[in-house]
Amino acid sequence: MMRDDFDLQNYLTEGVERVVSEAVKATLKNPRESAFMLKFAKASRIASKKRRAAEDNGEHIPPFLIASITSKCNLHCAGCYSRCNHATTDSEPVRQLTSEEWLKIFDEADELGISFILLAGGEPMIRRDIIEAAGKKQNILFPIFTNETFVDNLYFSLFDKCRNLVPIMSIEGNQEITDNRRGAGIYDKLIANMEEFKKRGLIFGASVTVTTQNYEEVTSDAFLKSLSDRGCKAVIFVEYVPVTEESQELAPSDAEREYLMTEIQRLRRECPEMVYIAFPGDEKSSGGCVAAGRGFFHINSHGGAEPCPFSPYSDVNIRDSSLHEAMHSPLFTALQNGDVLLDDHTGGCVLYEKRELVEAILAQQSN
Repeated sequence: MMRDDFDLQNYLTEGVERVVSEAVKATLKNPRESAFMLKFAKASRIASKKRRAAEDNGEHIPPFLIASITSKCNLHCAGCYSRCNHATTDSEPVRQLTSEEWLKIFDEADELGISFILLAGGEPMIRRDIIEAAGKKQNILFPIFTNETFVDNLYFSLFDKCRNLVPIMSIEGNQEITDNRRGAGIYDKLIANMEEFKKRGLIFGASVTVTTQNYEEVTSDAFLKSLSDRGCKAVIFVEYVPVTEESQELAPSDAEREYLMTEIQRLRRECPEMVYIAFPGDEKSSGGCVAAGRGFFHINSHGGAEPCPFSPYSDVNIRDSSLHEAMHSPLFTALQNGDVLLDDHTGGCVLYEKRELVEAILAQQSN
């Protein structure tokens, strides 16, 4: 249960400031990246003041937003939660948000003081139009969670021009582990792209899905040094969330999650050349899950505002409301005011584990 003296806004603001500060340090050897990060640090402080002013007036604004800008993906990664939830398909779905609609969301996010918008999918780089629109919002940092199979010279030019766009390449560890989950040849493609990014002086990061099979490998000095040597500046560890009974064995145990967090704390001290982030991370220190608008929320490719990508439930569509209204939807409000986000659980995503409770809240609203 959350401590009575816990200040969520301070916790989130300090987290944002730490990430930005570490990003500045990690880019000091790259003048253009360092110059952008210093400029972004100033914009981030202004955004923090906006969120604090709103908090003082009784309204909580999260610093993060996750935007799944397409439902289409060209890969079939083993155990993909998005495909299991039928949120990702092989073909281009109809009625997805347009680039103009996404730009409107980005504009409002900037006005509210949201500093980070994570672009996801599907495979987000399929939607070049939306990524180009994101590049125009220089006050917001856009990590792009990508399998990197669509990178080309046009993208390299865009990333050079718009330093607020940061590709986060999905990699599972060594070649065998990565290709087993993502497909033959994907590891070699990732390594080739990393080397090209380094050659061009462009910043990028890596996203690692942490499972019982790779948690030691992906936190090892050897693996992380291989990323750093290729120019990687951020590593985001995403704990595997099982979406079928068969994949339950891949979800890290409490002991393995504790190992992960201990290693991340060590890496932050000993290897400051990269930024290290865990998701969902240690929820005990953050007063519970920060989804459903506490720290972030998710907008799917059709405009539905959801607690998080692992909890695909929505009672409002961004086409019918403002971003500001969506973050105060009845579902989000009920989750924030209830105990679900603070409940004990076995690890991973509390909203997925307790999805029956989320469904019950939605059903109660519709009655």
